[in-house]
Amino acid sequence: MDLDLTWLLWGLPLAFAAGWFASRFDLRQLRIQSQQAPKAYFRGLNHLLNEQQDQAIDAFIEAVQGDPDTAELHFALGNLFRRRGDYDRAVRVHEHLLARADVKGKDRERAQHALALDFLKAGLLDRAETALHKLEGTSFEGEALLALLAIYERSRDWPQARRIAERLDAAQPGSFATRLAHYLCEEAEQQQRGGHTEQALALLGQAVQQAPQMPRGWLALSALKAQAGQAPAALDALLSLASQAPQGLPLAARAMADLARQTGREAQVLALLQASHDRAPSLDVTEALASLNTDPLAVRARYLAHLEREPSLVIATQWLAGETLSEPEAQKRVQTALEQASAPLRRYRCAACGFEARQHFWQCPGCQGWDSYPARRVEEL
Repeated sequence: MDLDLTWLLWGLPLAFAAGWFASRFDLRQLRIQSQQAPKAYFRGLNHLLNEQQDQAIDAFIEAVQGDPDTAELHFALGNLFRRRGDYDRAVRVHEHLLARADVKGKDRERAQHALALDFLKAGLLDRAETALHKLEGTSFEGEALLALLAIYERSRDWPQARRIAERLDAAQPGSFATRLAHYLCEEAEQQQRGGHTEQALALLGQAVQQAPQMPRGWLALSALKAQAGQAPAALDALLSLASQAPQGLPLAARAMADLARQTGREAQVLALLQASHDRAPSLDVTEALASLNTDPLAVRARYLAHLEREPSLVIATQWLAGETLSEPEAQKRVQTALEQASAPLRRYRCAACGFEARQHFWQCPGCQGWDSYPARRVEEL
């Protein structure tokens, strides 16, 4: 049977044409997809700039679907999910990046850091801690250590916080000595509550050695020694505070006066407090000086001396309490009104967030800042 070559001659051009049209169609589809992804990306940026986060997320999802291998789009999408509080979806995005074999180097470290932030923002502290430890030795190690420090502070794990602070103090340009001393004091309080007085004393000894310019260590050391019946040693700790951390003397003035009476060293403490008052009048120092005087006239004179230097409703109220007016009932009502009016002025105020409290805090309950409470009362600020 003879082979008919006519169909072959017709078939070759047709096959060539079909292949050409198919390749053109694929190129066209590829061009359309590559154009759609940037358009969706820029549309998402536009929504983001206009603070339209929901629309921005929809646009970025469209862009990721068009180009699933683009890591930057995944990072943008994950950050948007985290900002709007959709932590589950943010975690899935960043875990997907970590599961991809083609994501390596800096992008992988970045994805691990983003995943740790997702857990941290979601309040999953145990999972955040695990994710942050995986950043050791990476370019995000410094940020990871700071985040771990915040976790241990929130969980009040002071030994762990101290170890992280020691690493930061050795690696970072800034000093963490004061923060380390706070952690030692916190740990000492835990030991004291557990009845381990010797361990608490050892920790406080480290605290004052670590940061002698911080009043807290000296105050805590003095209180612990006074509780153990060692009044002279307790007073010596407060005298060390006066020389090493004079800004904290108002916090120690009343305890210093009490210990001076117990040890018979009133003259020494009186001279020290008077010198401090001459440099900068203080409500607490004035009250401590008044408590060292047994003569009521001397006490009232002390209050008047303060009022000559600094106008104070608190001190004026205390001076009036020692006066005897012609109408006792009226004096009682006036005295009560003045005490109520001056009570808010005796509070302490955080310099960072303005949170006010009757007692002095080393870490603000409002903003969690350390050493944000001045040693002076609201009236003196």
